[in-house]
Amino acid sequence: MVNCGKYFYIFAPNQFKATFLNSIVGTYECKVDAKGRLLIPAPLKKQLSIALQDGFVLKRSVFQPCLELYPMNEWNLMMEKINKLNRFVKKNNDFIRRFTAGVKVVEIDALGRLLIPKDLVVFSQISKDVVLSSAVNIVEIWDKDLYEKAIDDSVIDFADLAEDVMGNVNDDANGIS
Repeated sequence: MVNCGKYFYIFAPNQFKATFLNSIVGTYECKVDAKGRLLIPAPLKKQLSIALQDGFVLKRSVFQPCLELYPMNEWNLMMEKINKLNRFVKKNNDFIRRFTAGVKVVEIDALGRLLIPKDLVVFSQISKDVVLSSAVNIVEIWDKDLYEKAIDDSVIDFADLAEDVMGNVNDDANGIS
């Protein structure tokens, strides 16, 4: 409510209402058509329903030959971090350029399809079979064969990786991280 005079008040909706996803769960297999359209599986679309009206950002992954789908709120949080970097430091400027290379704003249409731009299809080597894999607050989009290879390659190292990354984290009194 905004006081705009002695006798009148304007009731305005909160324009700064933020909705955040706690996490996205699941791995889904689907297909891309010849035009690069991907039908989002219903369980995933339901999880993303909060973000549907705001849209998404689709970008190249930094470490893997896959794409990352950011709900717009998550993208804005990432950009807040990146905007804190000093652009007069060459490494920072180079990082920003490469991190944002190929970034596209995309929407999921009324039929639940996401159009993957051609340059991102080429980067991620997506052919027909695709895996959508949750990665906490974003969704990775993989060519199925590359996804299977990435998962198989990491099996051997996963126990060591888990210990290195999570071994010293113990937030709960029950000893379970």
